[in-house]
Amino acid sequence: MTDRFRSGAGRMCLDFIRTLRYRGTPSETDELPDAEAWGAWIDQLGPFTTQVKPESASDAQALREAIHELLTGEVREAVRRRLNRFAALPVPAPSLTTAGALRWQAADPAEAMLALLARDALELVTSPELARVRRCAGSRCGALFLDTSRPGTRRWCSMEICGNQAKKSTYRAKATAS
Repeated sequence: MTDRFRSGAGRMCLDFIRTLRYRGTPSETDELPDAEAWGAWIDQLGPFTTQVKPESASDAQALREAIHELLTGEVREAVRRRLNRFAALPVPAPSLTTAGALRWQAADPAEAMLALLARDALELVTSPELARVRRCAGSRCGALFLDTSRPGTRRWCSMEICGNQAKKSTYRAKATAS
């Protein structure tokens, strides 16, 4: 089964803001349009082992935009307050199952997920890692990712998709020019 949502940006908050795909382009697509999609994102990328059924996606969308603003520009006071409010929500608690596995529990998993995402974003923006957050050089993408390469020169959010498309375009342009 193929995962519905993209991951691998290097931080959970960066994977989360990628749910507004092709941001700022005519192809912009919201992958979290409703509570069902928000629950599916939590089920796929969150720490919980049971299906989450949030009531609404509006808080998730508001947090996603606040995190994006935090990472890409000057943060307005309202955005700072929103991030702090979400970060103050209760987080999931770990517990050990009888089989010795770690399981995460929360009274409201959707709310706990918002707290985890806000805290991850605040930790990122106050860490040295912030200097390694990059915008994908893919012509249609523009997603943010954490460049963990040794030289810090990674250009694409995904070599398999954006990097491969760029290399194909370069190859075709060279072949056409010949």
